[in-house]
Amino acid sequence: MQRSDVIDVAAPNLARMNNYLLGGKDHYPADREACERLLRIAPQAREVAQAAHRFLLRATSHLAREHRIRQFVVFGAGLPTQVGVHQIAQSIDVRCRIVYADDDPLVLTHARARWERPRRTLVVRAGPEQAAQLLLDPQLRALIDPALPMAVLFVSVLHTVPGPAGPRAVLERTAGMLAPGSLIAGSHLVSEDPVVRQRAGALLREAAGGWWGRVRSRAEVEPFFGGLRPLAPGLVDVSRWRPGGDRTAGGGSRLWAEYGGVAMVQPGDVPEGAWLFS
Repeated sequence: MQRSDVIDVAAPNLARMNNYLLGGKDHYPADREACERLLRIAPQAREVAQAAHRFLLRATSHLAREHRIRQFVVFGAGLPTQVGVHQIAQSIDVRCRIVYADDDPLVLTHARARWERPRRTLVVRAGPEQAAQLLLDPQLRALIDPALPMAVLFVSVLHTVPGPAGPRAVLERTAGMLAPGSLIAGSHLVSEDPVVRQRAGALLREAAGGWWGRVRSRAEVEPFFGGLRPLAPGLVDVSRWRPGGDRTAGGGSRLWAEYGGVAMVQPGDVPEGAWLFS
């Protein structure tokens, strides 16, 4: 399913809501009102959004520096922030190539104007459930070499995938298409309070026009990673993933958090229906 191209500023929008929570300026009264409703349900929502964004940037830096990844595909690109994946990666090696993917027409307009650069940074229309198709797309392959390791990032994205096992299917299909040495990063909104999960999920689903997944508990999220053996420290509150000196964004709690990690595809074939991660 593809979102409508109509941009409705009178209704809340997930990308603009996240921009508001991150302290950006690309939002409208409907987005701010929806965020205030969310903050009444989950008071840590602003800190958790910031922690997820900083996890995205830390993971990018780690993969570029320590694993020498030079190709990144970022799902759920969101509205441009002051610092994006391409800026982190290309500050380490200017040859890094980044593809941002999103299915929100507003995001595409802003990202193409502010982030797209010939032969280095591309913005395409695709949601996370279209990851496998995108990896076969000639437009992407003109920039990204599928025979070489890449990083595919689903940070703060997995909870948006519809279906009971939608996030697992997205991760599994993606892993099966990547070259050995590639990495996948992903995170999912979680809450251990069923009332918070229900109320926050209903609000976010409304803002997404109904095309959305749901907030889950940590125990519900872990099976999505199947036989995944992630890089240390494993699946955690993302604020605790290799924070180093990056402690400016607060962590989550049992009430509201982003839960996830980073994993590497092992050398050799990835069997159909199974994952090999290290």
